[in-house]
Amino acid sequence: MKNLFFASLILFAFSSIAKAQQLKSPEGKFVMEFSLQNDGTPTYNLKYKNKEVVKTSKLGLELKDDKKSLLNDFTVVDTKTATFDETWKPVWGEVDHIRNHYNELAVTLNQKGTERQIVIRFRLFDDGLGFRYEFPAQKNLTYFVIKEERSQFAMTGDHTAFWIPGDYDTQEYDYTKSKLSEIRGLSEKAYTANVSQKNFSPTGVQTSLMLKTADGIYINLHEAALINYSCMHLNLDDKNMIFESWLTPDAKGDKGYMQAPSHSPWRTIMVSDDAREILASKMTYNLNDPSKIENTSWIKPVKYIGVWWEMITGKSSFQPYNWEFLISQKQNQTELTEQTMLT
Repeated sequence: MKNLFFASLILFAFSSIAKAQQLKSPEGKFVMEFSLQNDGTPTYNLKYKNKEVVKTSKLGLELKDDKKSLLNDFTVVDTKTATFDETWKPVWGEVDHIRNHYNELAVTLNQKGTERQIVIRFRLFDDGLGFRYEFPAQKNLTYFVIKEERSQFAMTGDHTAFWIPGDYDTQEYDYTKSKLSEIRGLSEKAYTANVSQKNFSPTGVQTSLMLKTADGIYINLHEAALINYSCMHLNLDDKNMIFESWLTPDAKGDKGYMQAPSHSPWRTIMVSDDAREILASKMTYNLNDPSKIENTSWIKPVKYIGVWWEMITGKSSFQPYNWEFLISQKQNQTELTEQTMLT
């Protein structure tokens, strides 16, 4: 009986290990763990300097007109790890070279009953985590419509947030600084009277979203490589402090038309003790696709000054040009120049 107990214990431990996969960043500041829940739901969590910054969060996609979505009943059929390290030169910017250094985990999942497969790929840098969904070519998943992406970002507390309301049509808002628990009550007050604005949810916010924990850790939630896919906003479950992805719909309410093989954009989580390091991070650049423009010699940086943002915030006003006055001024200048030349 004792031997049977130990055999069962060993089998349980092996099963748990088989479901959990751990990934560390190159310098070891970050640790990400992937696992499956008992119902086969994919999850991840993220630690920074031994502190949990993202609690166990669910992953998956809800499909339209499909009896079974890509949410649960998965088993792990393959895992691959890799390390990548290169330095590349941007066309222009604050620096003349960028290091792209990460450790990667790709988990291949098979869904029971449908025999459909997806790959969730994680890349862990020294400044944060990126992950995306990949859909390999396969018989049982070729053309499909995304009803909603269910990527979660479970926060560890009622953090301070720097946010603008979730809006499909505009980003022209002033930023509001508040606790996560206060977003619902402040959402209506965040509107600006002189533009057309409509929030999709009383707890909806836009990315890039900056957060600050009580112990001074900054967390930034965003995306990278947004190509042929809907823009990601976030909706907050303010009882449990869990953000979930909320994609921009088309006129029919659909949020993505996919054909395998394909993949989603990267979802990004940058973390630092210093907000300036998040601003200076090149993780988004490294997750974006390389430039397809072979000859970049014609691309030059320029400066631009505009009045539109000052108008929206009410700081300045815009007086339309008095064209008759400008024309008369031009005529006077021309006449003065002609007289000067004659004398």
